[in-house]
This record gives sequence, structure tokens and C-alpha cells, in this order.
Amino acid sequence: MTDISLAELCIVAASEAFRNNGEVVATGVGPVPRLAAGLAKLTHSPELIMTDGEAYLVEQPVPLGPRKYEDRKKAGHLPFSRFFDSAVWTGRRHAMVTPTQIDRFGQINLSQLGGTHKQPKTQMLGVRGFPGNTIYHPNSFFFPSHTTRVFVEGEVDMVSGVGYNPAKRIPGGNYSGVDLRFIVTNLCVMDFGGDANAVRVVSLHPGVRFDDVQAVTGFALVNAVAGETAMPTAEQLEIINQLDPHNIRASVIKDNPPGHKAA
Repeated sequence: MTDISLAELCIVAASEAFRNNGEVVATGVGPVPRLAAGLAKLTHSPELIMTDGEAYLVEQPVPLGPRKYEDRKKAGHLPFSRFFDSAVWTGRRHAMVTPTQIDRFGQINLSQLGGTHKQPKTQMLGVRGFPGNTIYHPNSFFFPSHTTRVFVEGEVDMVSGVGYNPAKRIPGGNYSGVDLRFIVTNLCVMDFGGDANAVRVVSLHPGVRFDDVQAVTGFALVNAVAGETAMPTAEQLEIINQLDPHNIRASVIKDNPPGHKAA
């Protein structure tokens, strides 16, 4: 088990975000979140609903990389418009995504960096569907590189997704659907369980200290560490290999480091 990669450890840690979610659509955007959702479906949370990302519900998670369309075990028709009606707007979806920035309120940015709103230094994807997604259904996050450029001091350069910032709440607005759950990074697992939804560190990856995490975070963290992040089991690794036969996960974290950080 000494050759377990950090990406594989993060996949297992991220899969726990989907535990006890009930019958909801588990959406992982990016290799690690997607493998995490599939692993959850095939182990502790078989009630999760999964899609092929195009037009169908599937009985088995679709592996990453090249595949044959006929390999999918279709369980139902789910075109894009129906996906909004049956999952997004009803809150029956849990998405795990990788924004460019996040702040202490859980506000996320994937739109622009630096400059002004009219003339940013770097223009990215735009807000996409995150204003609605973060209002209507649970969200979690994965970051392959935990730095102060990602976990920013102050506020993100542009708020693309709603968080817990009271200054942004419009009187009379309905924010009951805002439900930010977990953050998994290359260093630790965090949640929003502190006072006023403060970000807490709940587990450290093997070989990482709390001070290491705080040093690369632009805001104060709550230390609620209960132990080390669990290493993958042989069964979990076998399932991850089946879901990622081309080893795409090895490209997610720079240099594909081992799961246990060297002293």
C-alpha cells in the first residue's frame, strides 16, 4: 500500500462527501470529483443517481477516458432541460467542483482574476451555472493545489457562486438552499461547520500539519482536526482502477506525489 498516490487518497476522501446524501444526483466535475462520486455509488452509497453527462441516467458510473457508447448501462432518459427540473431546482443534486478561488465565506470564483469587472487581467469561463447551483442544491469542492492564490484573503475577485457572506444577502431573499459541505485539497479535508459557517480543518492528510495548511490559506481556519485522512483500502483502489483505466488521476496533482507526505 506504499505506492498509493495523493490523488487516490483525495478520491476516497472526496467520496465521503456523498455519504448519506440519499437519492440525489451525484455530480463530480473533473477527474477526482467524478471518480469520488463513482466510488461512493459503488461502495457506501448505492442509492446515488448518476448520469453519463449527456442525456441518460446510468446504472453504473461511466469510466473516464475513451469508451464505447454501447458500454453504458442506460437506466433512463435525462436530457439537459429535464435535469434542471428534476435535480437542480429541486435541490436533489450534490455537485463537487473545482473553482479558481474561494474565500472564507465559501464564495467561489471561476470568472475573472484581477483588474476590474469591465476590464479584468484574466478572463476565464464566466459564472456559468454557479449562481443558481449554489442557491438551489448542496455543493462541495476539490482543489489540487492548496495555496493563498486559491484560498484568498478578503473576497474572491468575482463572486460566481453564493456563500455565507451576510453582506451579500438581499433582504427578503431566500438563501435556505445554500448548503456548502466539504472541501478536499492536496493537504486536508475541511468543512463549513465553525461558528457562522467558518471553514474548519477536520482531517489532515498523512504527514501534513495544521500549521502547514494555515500557512497557505489567506484567512484564519478553525482547527477541528479529528485525525488523519484515511488511506484507500485495496477494495477502493480496485474500484478506482476500474473507473479510471487510463490512469487520468495521475495527471491531476503536480508530479503525482504519494499519499503520505515526506517529513
